[in-house]
Amino acid sequence: MTPATRQKVLGLYRKIFQIAKKWQSASGQAEDTIKEKEYIKNEARTLFRKNKHVTDPKLIEQCIEECEARIEIGLHYNIPYPRPIHLPPMGLAHKQGRTLRHQEKLRKISKPIYLKSHDEVS
Repeated sequence: MTPATRQKVLGLYRKIFQIAKKWQSASGQAEDTIKEKEYIKNEARTLFRKNKHVTDPKLIEQCIEECEARIEIGLHYNIPYPRPIHLPPMGLAHKQGRTLRHQEKLRKISKPIYLKSHDEVS
């Protein structure tokens, strides 16, 4: 990892904890705010520790993009949890008991960047 990339990653880590410190839940309830602050901190710790041994520059850049996207979405919608994927109705319908591999492949490809690591951790 280059020193510039390392600084960027550490800056994102600090930014997440600063956001968690100032976080207010959308409901305004104190217990919701506490739960969401803890979720933000635990999610950051888990994902950063999971990826601390990544050395591939492309994979590091993907992780950085995912982190930035999740920060922006969380701040915009005031929801710390990953937002679900919205697929059209019957997007993964089965045709006479046979799974449609093409549709499953499209679903996997269409997954937004901010949900890539969420499935691996959850």
